[in-house]
Amino acid sequence: MAESIKLCRLYNDGYVTFAELHKLINTNGYYKEKLAYLREMFLSGSMSDEDIYNLNSSITFFEEEFMQLDPRTLSILKSEITRITSTFVSDLNSLNTFCPDKEDITFSRFDEVIRSGKIVVLNMNIAEYKNLSKIIAAYLKLDFQSEVLLQLANNTSLPHPTVFICDEFHEYVTSTDGDFFAQRREAKCINIVATQSYTSLLNTLNNSSTVRVIVQNLINKLWFRTDDSFTIEDIQKQIGKEDKSKTTKSISENANETHYSYFTNSLQSKKSSVSESISSSIYSDFVYDTNFFTQDLELFTCLSFLSDGYKIMKPAKLKMFPYFSEAPDTSHGKLNKNENKYKII
Repeated sequence: MAESIKLCRLYNDGYVTFAELHKLINTNGYYKEKLAYLREMFLSGSMSDEDIYNLNSSITFFEEEFMQLDPRTLSILKSEITRITSTFVSDLNSLNTFCPDKEDITFSRFDEVIRSGKIVVLNMNIAEYKNLSKIIAAYLKLDFQSEVLLQLANNTSLPHPTVFICDEFHEYVTSTDGDFFAQRREAKCINIVATQSYTSLLNTLNNSSTVRVIVQNLINKLWFRTDDSFTIEDIQKQIGKEDKSKTTKSISENANETHYSYFTNSLQSKKSSVSESISSSIYSDFVYDTNFFTQDLELFTCLSFLSDGYKIMKPAKLKMFPYFSEAPDTSHGKLNKNENKYKII
């Protein structure tokens, strides 16, 4: 794929599309056709030294490695590449949207978007565009992350503050997100992501270590009701334990004379005494038990784990007010009936 991209940039004026990569790999004679075009460019002297080097590198790979592979191995490689490229060329709407002519491009890079403070929204229904939406989301996210971190290499100006927001994050998470979340603070990037559970992330990544790296790099967390044991156990370990008091109470009765009454069919005691003992002990247990997450968290309530920028605040149960409900009326200047409804993300 890397050599195909290099070759496509040479004959297509630096513009690469999945349609071109698909034809280079799968269409018989297309590679030879573009190679003849590049030969004319080379003979005309219009290529730079870098272009000539990339051309030699690509030709060497295709002629001496790729095309010399065993037919079975070659077909497997083409099949794996086609799994990606066919998503864009099998549907006309997808082809026109993501593989347009160069002059029809309306969005190319994130650097201008970040400098101008614009917002980019990916709105693709995953039920309708399942594979395509995941591919585009992954590429869009990686491009954004790369551009954000590239700002750190520019020592002439401070990084522009940016925000990344993603719902159903488990559908679009990739293994590199942990590295980005670890470095984004210096690049002034805020990440707001929502997922069903930690198990959902694990199901996508299939690597528990990667999931833990991603989770531990997200400082502020809001946990809603869940039945997922993996998520609950991880939350309990993060919040920690506390000393709790346990009281044990027992009552015993002693009698010197006990007789059986055939009339009442029961035991009757005389000169009996009753004693009661109460003992109290301290033991260490999780601050919030499993029932708290599975039963005690009602609709629009959550357990918060927040930082004020200097220290972690004590975890607390919060009442969330959705944007479609009436805002509460307070007398402390925080919110009143005349103010607009607000949304908690």
